[in-house]
Amino acid sequence: MTTQHSTAPAPNALQSRALRDTLGQFATGVTVVTTCDASGTPLGMTVNSFNSVSLDPPMILWSIDKQSLGYEAFTQQPFFAVHILKADQQHVSNLFAGRGADKFGQVRWHQGAEQVPILEDCAAYFHCRLSNCVEGGDHTILLGEVLDFKAEGGEPLVFHRGCYRSLSADD
Repeated sequence: MTTQHSTAPAPNALQSRALRDTLGQFATGVTVVTTCDASGTPLGMTVNSFNSVSLDPPMILWSIDKQSLGYEAFTQQPFFAVHILKADQQHVSNLFAGRGADKFGQVRWHQGAEQVPILEDCAAYFHCRLSNCVEGGDHTILLGEVLDFKAEGGEPLVFHRGCYRSLSADD
């Protein structure tokens, strides 16, 4: 079977919405990624493009829109942390998805290794060294080598079809 690649024009707004809705059929966990900018100011953003890559060496990935306010810091600073949010942390997801607010003044956090902000009370976190940035259309994929991690557990915050969802137990 042969795969053909086309050089189709960019999708119009209707096609983009349809693609977004179709991609929304895939349920994802919700994370907040943190780092500091060059001046040491903590930055964070909500991300649902997180995934594992490798166990040996331990690596993860996530992607960032090239138009994001923190793009330069996240693609240039050597360290970051990924926090997996719990089901009761929708407010944290919404806070870090927005612009402008004093995000770190509204959550409990501490400085971790390499001064990376670590959010408290999350299901888990991964402290990472930026390994590589790969161009991917209007986003950049960041690969991180996992240097440290911790799992607290708890029900995860899930996003599906544009809404937060709960997992139902199959007992």
